[in-house]
Amino acid sequence: MTRKQLALIALAAVLGGLSLYLNKDWFGRDDIRIFHRSRPARRAQDVSVAPILFGFNQKIKINSLKVVSASDAETNKYPRPIWHLVSESNSAPVKAFFYGAPIRGMHPEIKGAQAETLEPGVTYRLLVVAGSFKGQHDFVPEAQGP
Repeated sequence: MTRKQLALIALAAVLGGLSLYLNKDWFGRDDIRIFHRSRPARRAQDVSVAPILFGFNQKIKINSLKVVSASDAETNKYPRPIWHLVSESNSAPVKAFFYGAPIRGMHPEIKGAQAETLEPGVTYRLLVVAGSFKGQHDFVPEAQGP
């Protein structure tokens, strides 16, 4: 090989490496986004807040799900959960779930524990662990209309 050929090969390798570096997000995972929506309750339900639907932009296998008071989370290292579900290994991938509803493959951390009633106008924080993803989402329940 001549010097010119070696220089061209080296230049191609450098340009290829630079291209991969600048486009590295092609190989990264998509960010997981958490959102919530309030849904009007059915007339037969007697609740003070509208049911809350949580969702993700993709299906995920949740390892741990916890809802705490946001003010409690800001002042305490270990806030008291008002709803806490865990999975040892077999949670089904989910894209959405309602507050307090069972999720296939998950169970309350404390056997027999149930989700506490949310208060309208209070800020809560949803904490989710799914594999290496750890995320949180603050929400405020809306009062249920008549």
